Amino acid sequence: MRLDRLTSKTREALVASEQLATRGSNPELYPEHFLLSLLTQDGGITAPIVQKAGGDPTAIGRALDQKLRGMPKVQGGAEPTISRRLRAVLTNAWTETERLKDEYTSAEHVLLAIVRANDELAKTLGVPQDALTRAIQEVRGNQRVTDADPEGKYQTLEKFTHDLTKDAREGKIDPVIGRDEEIRRVMQVLSRRTKNNPVLIGEPGVGK
Repeated sequence: MRLDRLTSKTREALVASEQLATRGSNPELYPEHFLLSLLTQDGGITAPIVQKAGGDPTAIGRALDQKLRGMPKVQGGAEPTISRRLRAVLTNAWTETERLKDEYTSAEHVLLAIVRANDELAKTLGVPQDALTRAIQEVRGNQRVTDADPEGKYQTLEKFTHDLTKDAREGKIDPVIGRDEEIRRVMQVLSRRTKNNPVLIGEPGVGK
């Protein structure tokens, strides 16, 4: 287990899980606290990965919350400590980090560690290992985790662009009727390597 090698987002989730445990009067931090914190994290990648793998982050969050309600409780102001189960998850997550030749442990390593354990928490997550692996590859591409803030570099296209081709396939864009010649000419200009900066001119409302 290398707590000094957690990414910023993963470290934030660990702090949030401690706050969850404190509010629930739990004496220890459990993997359920950690996974719930990762799933509900603003700007995190856990929920998108789980969704791409076919899971339902909202339903999983509800199931985790229900499990946490049944965890042991204590009265008093002592800070919760990391449980043996969470320590094992973090240790296995570091193993996944090394296996993928990364330098920091991110949310995807934690998810892989949970799924490979094939225990009760993995059943709650309910995502097949092969589907999770594909989803992780889709989100992170060919990038390796070499610093403490890799999540900001994931899915750059999805964050800053809009897929009009996908919208067209799903019937979300009105079809263009006519002007075939003009459309082909624009496509030809846009696809050539030089002088590909067309200017569309015309009166308002003519379909520029």
